[in-house]
Amino acid sequence: MKKAISIWSFVEQSVRESMTLAKKAGFKGIELALNETGEISMDANHSDMVEIKEYSDCLGLKIHSLATGLYWSYSFTSEDETQREKAYEVAVRQIEAAKTLGADSVLIIPGHVSVSFAPALGVIPYDVAYNRALEGINRLKRIAEKNEINVGLENVWNNFLLSPLEMRDFVDEINSSYIGVYFDVGNVVATGHPEHWIKILGSRIKKVHFKDYRINPGGLGGFVDLLSGDVNWPEVMNAFEEIGYDSWVTAEMLPPYKFNADQIVYNTSQSMDRIFGGTENA
Repeated sequence: MKKAISIWSFVEQSVRESMTLAKKAGFKGIELALNETGEISMDANHSDMVEIKEYSDCLGLKIHSLATGLYWSYSFTSEDETQREKAYEVAVRQIEAAKTLGADSVLIIPGHVSVSFAPALGVIPYDVAYNRALEGINRLKRIAEKNEINVGLENVWNNFLLSPLEMRDFVDEINSSYIGVYFDVGNVVATGHPEHWIKILGSRIKKVHFKDYRINPGGLGGFVDLLSGDVNWPEVMNAFEEIGYDSWVTAEMLPPYKFNADQIVYNTSQSMDRIFGGTENA
């Protein structure tokens, strides 16, 4: 496995500053994010993103994936057709930006039924959400295939695709080698066992997020440093070995530290080394 970290693990730092710190802390890759505006955004210049890629190349730090928080504003399952179209536009832009940055994957949230931390999104009937998400991702797969960029659908707190069986069947129904799962270990713990998901999803897993989660106190406050929560890391790693997963694993640390925020990057790097058991690939 190859060790990476999410740009969201950094506090008040530019993309270049974050990449520099990631490299210094021992990471070999980073996951960047597409924003509404800024260095990597819906309206960013192509040349600006090329410069970011060149900077990462000089560092020897691979930009392997591109995430975005914009799906909490624009959803594939929204009641508003305009919002659904905007979600598609975001996804297309995300794929094209990933290609420019040299990444091979994007993280996409396929929609929601409801979201506790974003109640303004409303509640979508489950069957309606399923059909809309299926339509949106089926439409997107042509763009993913054309650009040869993997789409990883994340298991996230959206009250949707709640079991590994359902996630598996959803991906299989789309039937594209470029559409799979961006599996987040920590997001499963409140309702299930990540090792079960890993074995069931198997080769459908395109990329992996590492987070840890403590069942009590629950809620978003349950996310804690790696190795300090309730993830059964030996079982998780055994499951990854069983399915032959050896690609990028990205730490997404939530929440970051209030003081000396850069320390979380160093602590996370060391914790991942322990979880990997010293077997990280070059």
